[in-house]
Amino acid sequence: MAIPAGVLTNWAGNVEMRPVAVHQPADLDSLRRLVAASSSLRVLGSRHSFSDVVASSGDVVLLDRMPPAVEIDPAAGTVRVGGGVTYAQLVPTLHAAGWALPNLASLPHITIAGAVSTGTHGSGDTQRVLGTAVRRLSFVGPGGDLRTIREGDDDFAGAVVALGALGPVTELVLSIEPAYTMTQRVFIDVPLPGSAAELDAVLGSAYSVSLFTDWRSGAGSVFLKDRVDRPVHPRLPGHESQVTVHPVPGMPTDFCTGQGGVPGIWHDRLPHFRAEFVPGAGEELQSEYFVPRHRAPAAIARLAALGELLAPLIHCGEIRSVRGDELWLSPAYAQDSVTFHFTWLPDLQAVAPALGPVEGALLSLGARPHWAKLTATAPDALLGSYPCAARFARLRDRVDPDGVFLNDHLRALLHRR
Repeated sequence: MAIPAGVLTNWAGNVEMRPVAVHQPADLDSLRRLVAASSSLRVLGSRHSFSDVVASSGDVVLLDRMPPAVEIDPAAGTVRVGGGVTYAQLVPTLHAAGWALPNLASLPHITIAGAVSTGTHGSGDTQRVLGTAVRRLSFVGPGGDLRTIREGDDDFAGAVVALGALGPVTELVLSIEPAYTMTQRVFIDVPLPGSAAELDAVLGSAYSVSLFTDWRSGAGSVFLKDRVDRPVHPRLPGHESQVTVHPVPGMPTDFCTGQGGVPGIWHDRLPHFRAEFVPGAGEELQSEYFVPRHRAPAAIARLAALGELLAPLIHCGEIRSVRGDELWLSPAYAQDSVTFHFTWLPDLQAVAPALGPVEGALLSLGARPHWAKLTATAPDALLGSYPCAARFARLRDRVDPDGVFLNDHLRALLHRR
């Protein structure tokens, strides 16, 4: 099915595109025929991206009408999901069968394929980006041919976080584990960590940890998400809240996941918001940077020094930890990282001038911007800190020599005309 061409935007409305047509195939054969007939095509997931990585001036394809294909393999400890499936769609089925994912994104309504392909992550000293759960993926190449890459194949580590540059992902096979129970507690008025030891104490205080701050007060709220089958960690500075806390101070808490230390289902504790909550479009902009773990205290000090600039422009800032991995274009490639997330007010004209000072503070520490979020860094400079960038470019050239799946942003990123 093709929708008439017109102006199409991302979720936040800051990226506009004028595609030739928007397609919603209902089966694999239709998708393959569409790809084979197109000279320029990009896939959109939930459109929860803030950078031009999502843009297209050719054909656009949505996979939300494709078969969901949720199939659990208990013997292998895996689940197979279709390319248009969201985490919110997957997790109830998974839990009902007694299984779980080890990690989730903060917002469960995003598509799994989109999250994987952009290096999206959850939080935790032992947790890696969401793409590290992938064991196999299939995608449609530029001639309409269906290709499958498995863990252990030479190009597997390059095909997982691929920014949509290899073709539409039709299905993924993810690692799963037995379902578990979690609690969530929130400590408020916690001072920002000023040293590596203090930072390790905060980020290591639960299975999954998020520290929210306004960057001006010198303190924040720490969300601790613990598994009941693992030891409870010691108290933090500050004090534990006895009421539900929203990550953005003053916002209604109706859609926040359960807090107060009450045990609950894993997928009702790991995200910040319940699955039935879909944020209203255009209510925020986002940036995020992966900083090498050992340089994170310096990053905190530099951002705190920008507090008077940042506080009026953000809903909140968030600090999380991500374990290093081996995926070529993962922002956590080969390094344990601390991520610094900015949920900006929905005013690009006001926010854009602040990106320069933020990146001036962080990029010299080795920060890598999140692929799907706002950055002031030019596309052709973004790959400079990725040791496998040239290897990925060769993989992409081999799979798609005519650049069917490229847009202007990716051409600049890969130095390809």
